Amino acid sequence: MRVIGDECIKCGSCASVCPVGAISEGELKYEINETCIDCGSCESVCPVGTIHPAE
Repeated sequence: MRVIGDECIKCGSCASVCPVGAISEGELKYEINETCIDCGSCESVCPVGTIHPAE
């Protein structure tokens, strides 16, 4: 699973490329839910590089 860091600028690029719809807009940043298949599509389009694998 991937997570979105606090540096998120809420551009929505990640949500638009998620093949399973696991990303939605939260109050302060976009959030990835448990349906994430860890494909990495969102990470490759993030303009600020704040998406990374969960620890």
